[in-house]
Amino acid sequence: MLTALYITAGLVIVGCLVVFAISAMTPRPDSVGLKDGQLAPLPDSPNCVSTVATDSVHAIKPFTFIASPNQAMQSLRAVVESMPGATLVEQRDGYLYAEFRSRIFRYVDDVEFLIDGDALVIHFRSASRVGYSDMGVNRARLEQIRQLFNK
Repeated sequence: MLTALYITAGLVIVGCLVVFAISAMTPRPDSVGLKDGQLAPLPDSPNCVSTVATDSVHAIKPFTFIASPNQAMQSLRAVVESMPGATLVEQRDGYLYAEFRSRIFRYVDDVEFLIDGDALVIHFRSASRVGYSDMGVNRARLEQIRQLFNK
């Protein structure tokens, strides 16, 4: 009985280590970064959202702002940097890119923001690097950022 418990515990630990190793070794995808000044399209998997997507699984509304684009970027950056697991990777000319790591398995989600100063909106793209479903994590995170940004 005790041996079975040790074997089960060992398998759980090994499984967790494998998942952690896979998530830690997953490189930054080629889809990250602006393509012709625009955010890249999303993959077909449901583990991502974007303001440029048109289907109901992936589409989400952009953030709006009334300040200057520079002020909007400063506010957005402050919100992103305050979020748990966030690491700012790049900021330039109305573009912000951050990685969000999950607490337990250290999965990485790539989140990009692009400010459209003429339309006074912030477009974004958020996609998980691994897996198929994210159980709504990317959408929920962006809605949380929207709420904090609008305060």
